[in-house]
Amino acid sequence: MEKANTSPGSAPGRYGLSTDEFAAQHRVLAQSIRKQLWANGSYFGIVPLRLPNRKLLWPKDSVEKLLEAQNLSEGV
Repeated sequence: MEKANTSPGSAPGRYGLSTDEFAAQHRVLAQSIRKQLWANGSYFGIVPLRLPNRKLLWPKDSVEKLLEAQNLSEGV
């Protein structure tokens, strides 16, 4: 599993969603997010920041990233 190359100090304010908040934003169960992350190392290309206490922080702009990726794939 590939780790994110960012640390909390290098990306202030970019990461800040818990897994539950991230799941609610994407309208799926948190369990689905965790399973996808475990199986693939990311949730549709979005990699969380793992804290030393094993908690995950997800990027706040993840919905926009997924929508941009969808628009790019539809245009092909």
